[in-house]
Amino acid sequence: MTGPFRENVEDERFELEVEGHVAFIAYRIVHGEMVLVHTEVPEALGGRGVGADLARRTFALLRSTGRKALVTCPYLVAWLGKHPEDRDVGTPLE
Repeated sequence: MTGPFRENVEDERFELEVEGHVAFIAYRIVHGEMVLVHTEVPEALGGRGVGADLARRTFALLRSTGRKALVTCPYLVAWLGKHPEDRDVGTPLE
């Protein structure tokens, strides 16, 4: 169902390609810390678990590269509430 996943450093976002569309999690670097600020899934992909797959892959990448992030995006704050196993790399700021 999903295609390539990558970090696009130039645009400060994690991207997941699906059927010619790009879903992404945008981040900013603030005082040297990564802050996940927004998740966007194209309407054509809504309701298919693309946002969840993107979140899983993003937190897995952070973990595998030894990074952590603060999280202000409401979708990801809710995700971390349901998936506490990812709080080792994502700290929600509610």
